[in-house]
Amino acid sequence: MKYSKQREQILETLKNNCIHPTAEQVYSLMKSQMPNISLATVYRNLNQLAENGVILKIDSLDGTARFDYCREQHYHFICTKCNKVYDVPHNVAPELLKNVQEQTGLTVDSCEISFRGICPDCQQNIKH
Repeated sequence: MKYSKQREQILETLKNNCIHPTAEQVYSLMKSQMPNISLATVYRNLNQLAENGVILKIDSLDGTARFDYCREQHYHFICTKCNKVYDVPHNVAPELLKNVQEQTGLTVDSCEISFRGICPDCQQNIKH
């Protein structure tokens, strides 16, 4: 993948916004810094970065893709009410990959695990 100023700025925007933004959110966050950038350019670069393993692409429940700069091993939780994506630390199940490999004989290169449920904010809103 060749260097581009726009791609570098997209990565910087993701790094500084750990909210698992959509392409539209990345575009909105970047617009003030790069007024000439198009939404199509943001989409294209996010997808290229994900295809090349630089960032993670998370398919949310409503079909909207969200993007994650964090490449450290972790899982995700997707709220079924508000569709926010949260990071879940890898240490909640540190032996998971090892157990899968030992019990199945499979060699795991990577995994993407997403939990689904209701986040604390939405749980609070349900109670009220």
